[in-house]
Amino acid sequence: MHDGYRKLSRRTVLQGMLLTAAATALPSLAAPANGEGPLTRPIPSSGERLPRVGLGSWITFNVGNDPVLLKECTAVMEHFFKGGGGMIDSSPMYGSSQATIGHGLSQLGAVDQVFSTDKVWTSDVDSGPAQIAESRAEWGVPRFDLLQVHNLVAWEEHLKTLFRMKEADEVRYVGITTSHGRRHDQFEAIMRNEPLDFVQLTYNVVDREAEERLLPLARERGIGVIVNRPFQQGRLTERLASEPLPEWATEVDADTWAQFILKFIISHPAVTCAIPATTRVDHVRENMAVAASPLPDDAMRQRMAAYVREL
Repeated sequence: MHDGYRKLSRRTVLQGMLLTAAATALPSLAAPANGEGPLTRPIPSSGERLPRVGLGSWITFNVGNDPVLLKECTAVMEHFFKGGGGMIDSSPMYGSSQATIGHGLSQLGAVDQVFSTDKVWTSDVDSGPAQIAESRAEWGVPRFDLLQVHNLVAWEEHLKTLFRMKEADEVRYVGITTSHGRRHDQFEAIMRNEPLDFVQLTYNVVDREAEERLLPLARERGIGVIVNRPFQQGRLTERLASEPLPEWATEVDADTWAQFILKFIISHPAVTCAIPATTRVDHVRENMAVAASPLPDDAMRQRMAAYVREL
């Protein structure tokens, strides 16, 4: 399932081919002199560059042991990496998604290519470390790049665990997550008081509450932002599918509603990475092509939001 489906245009296919070719040569992903390349954005707390478009696994990678579906997910991961992708995000909450990711990484020999991002999700704080160890074993990675407290469940104690792990070099980055616009007041308070590397939240062209306080605060505090539910699990792109893209969308090379929405998201100056989920190779190519073409400036972003608001 892609969060939104539209047939790829010739231009999008060409963009995907160009991005795939660029990803084959790692120097093409390097930052230009001004520090703001189209493909990547720096993580505020370290300066390490991260591809702007990642890969989510909620629902889409929960395929159990089905060999056909496992092969499809592995193909998605293969083309994600070929397109220059880095971050894959999962959680113990996501059924068999962690095992699916581990299977794909093993099949592709891609453990060294992934920016591994997972979560701790249990109200039993004493079982947090064991859950993290189990998650890491499912992925087959030596350590996670980023661990997050999922939906703020028992966040105070879990953050203590994650910060201890970071100090011991057992994880590189620490964060918290929310979704659906929930608990923003509490989220803001934690952002103000804890030395977080990342936050993960919902943001798109219609779900814009994060613009009021959370995104500005992330910039102020030097916290990276990961955007989940960019297409509202497909509902947003399905609603817009019957509406025409504005002619001026060509100014930022947006050929589909999915690209239009992703470009709006990743062009926000506070957003480090968006993590759309998909089970289809053509859709991951479509998504990965977004960062390789022009991104909207602030005036264009306001124009995009106003256009969708009037539909």
